[in-house]
This record gives sequence, structure tokens and C-alpha cells, in this order.
Amino acid sequence: MRPLLPLAEAQARLLALAEPIAAEQVPLAQAHNRWLAQDLHAGRTQPSSDLSAMDGYAIRFADMPGPWTVVGESAAGRAHQDAVNPREAIRIFTGAPMPTGTDTVLVQEEAARDGATLLLAGEGPPHLARNVRRRGLDFSEGEMLLSAGTRLTPACLALAGTAGHAALPVRRRVRVAVAATGDELVPAGAPVGEAELPETNRLMLCAQLDDLPVDILDLGILPDRQDALEAAFAGLDADLLVTSGGASVGDHDLVQPALKALGANMDFWRVALRPGKPVMAGRLGRTLITGLPGNPVSAFVTALLFVRPLVARLAGAVDPLPRTGIAVLGEPIAANGERTDYLRAELRDGRAYASTIQDSSMLRTLARAHCLILRQPHAPAAKIGDSVEILDLA
Repeated sequence: MRPLLPLAEAQARLLALAEPIAAEQVPLAQAHNRWLAQDLHAGRTQPSSDLSAMDGYAIRFADMPGPWTVVGESAAGRAHQDAVNPREAIRIFTGAPMPTGTDTVLVQEEAARDGATLLLAGEGPPHLARNVRRRGLDFSEGEMLLSAGTRLTPACLALAGTAGHAALPVRRRVRVAVAATGDELVPAGAPVGEAELPETNRLMLCAQLDDLPVDILDLGILPDRQDALEAAFAGLDADLLVTSGGASVGDHDLVQPALKALGANMDFWRVALRPGKPVMAGRLGRTLITGLPGNPVSAFVTALLFVRPLVARLAGAVDPLPRTGIAVLGEPIAANGERTDYLRAELRDGRAYASTIQDSSMLRTLARAHCLILRQPHAPAAKIGDSVEILDLA
């Protein structure tokens, strides 16, 4: 039996199997949470002219301290067209173009007006170019705004649209085939016999991928028969096959034999991880494979650490691994063993409390958990008030 593979090495080897899939052009409204396939450059300058940042009066700073004669108005969408002469002022509103001949905005609180006559008020004069958003303040035409591999958040979409783009180059959606294996499994909600279990790993996994650009092919519940598994896996039109259950080497663990019989190359199996030791990875033709354990908490954790990053890499992410945060312990934790451990924990009053029982079959503790406490191999005991790494589950 080979030694357990360290978690970081397993993740690196899995991601090394993947290359971003083909790109496509999609409208902005369909690009949310996708990854850019190419660098994005500005197609225009923003703002395209000097704009007022406040309501007030556009003046020439050289005419300070006034008075001025108000000769017109400039509003967003209705710019003042004529040049402004010395000692003239224009009533201006936020977002309106600065009229030619003006360079400063006197805000309403700094001004006093008597008919067409404008006087300086307040404690002191404004600075030159005060309250003016200069042309190109945000970006200029041709400037690179977002690099390839950037995930398109709502703010990124707004930036791209403001920069003149109606569509964006992104990786196409990842086709993910999902299967659960086991003679003991029955559909969720169906009557459950003494030797049976409700199957919820597929539901859980699909929900974990819900914010990623995926198209799911549900292969259903597969029996513990090699011929049935081979029939289900043969000829798959998918970028990634994810199985749960049957990934070990017992008499009824037939996922590996079925895949190998079809010509699959398995890269690794058995990772120094708790929960989730019997996770495997490989390739069948052009389809990548991740085999997850059948225990639901193990399946959840390995999906978080392997499946989500792999999908993100296929979809174009540059840095797909989950990011950790820091929390303060609310109670002690014992020293860790040789495997990387992920403890279900609740956050209360800003402190993390690990669940008392960490059995990988217990979904209730997972459902209640706000985070997973990350414990490195051979980590010493930790006491109340110590800082620990966490993976946020919110």
C-alpha cells in the first residue's frame, strides 16, 4: 500500500491534469461568475470629459474671489454648449460636463446668489479644480482593466460595460457528470429499508457547484456492478466525471476497476486528509475524474478541496484553491495526527467552537457548521484564544 499523499501535493497534481477549456463570447448579462479568457482593455475613456462632482457653479479659478454673472446651466445629459467668458458662471449639477472656460466648481454652500449675480460665501475660497472629475479619472481608452483569469463579479461586469463592452470572452460552461454508487442507496424521500440509505451526495455536490459555470449531467444512482458502471462511464461527453462512493478497494468498491477497464489512467488515490482519505483522481480520454468517498461529510469536504478548484481551473481561474481565513478558538483542540484535518465548527461571538463529534457520517454537524477549522499534520494542541485557519462555509 502506497503512503498517503499530502493534501497540497494531491491538489497540485489534480490541477496539473486540467487545462482551461475553450472560450466563447457571451453577453454581459450571461458573464456573471465566469472567468475572463483574455485580458480586457478599455474601449473608451471614463469620464470622457471633465465632469462636476457636486451641485454648484462652474467658474474660472482665475476670477476668484468674484463676483460672477450666471449665464447658463449644465446638467447630466444636457451640457452647456457655449464657451464661458471671464467672470461668468454656469449653474452646474453633479455629473454634468464642465463648460469650456471653467475649471473649478463652487459648491452651493460656498456661494450666495442675488438674481444673476454670484458671490463667494463661506469661510474661504476653493482650490483650483476642486470638485471636478478629470477626463480619464477612472480609466483611459486602451488601458488594461481586467486580466485573463479574473472572475467576473458584479463590479467587474459594470466596469466592462462602462468601458464599452457589450459581450466578454469567457470559458464555456464546464460539463460535469455526477454519479453516486452503492446498492444500499435509494432516492431521497423514498422509503428506506434497514440496509438502505437515502442518497443525497449528488444533490449536495450540485449545490456546491451552483455558483460555478457548470452544466450537470446526472448519471443517477449506479449499482455495485462493474458492468453497470462501465456502461454508465463509457462514451461520456463531459469535461469532468465526479463519483461518490466505491472509491476504496473493498470487494464492492468497483469504480476504479470499471474506469481502468475502460482505459482510464489513475493519477492518485488515498490522500492524507480527514475526512476524505479515499479520494482519487485520473483521466478517461479527455474526461477528468474525481472519485469522492461515499460518507457525506467526506464527500462535502473533498468536493470543496478538489472538485470546486478543478471546475474553476477548467473554467479559467488562475488561483482556484479555496482561501482560508483566521478565527480565534473558543475552546481547546487536541493535537493532530498525520493527516490534514478539517473540523466542523460553529462561530459564536466571534470565536470558533469545533463540533464535539466529528464522525464523517454526521450531516447535522455539517449543516450547523459555519466553517471548517484547518489543522495541519502533527499540529500541537491549541488552547482557548489561539488563532486557527478556517474555511468559511457561509
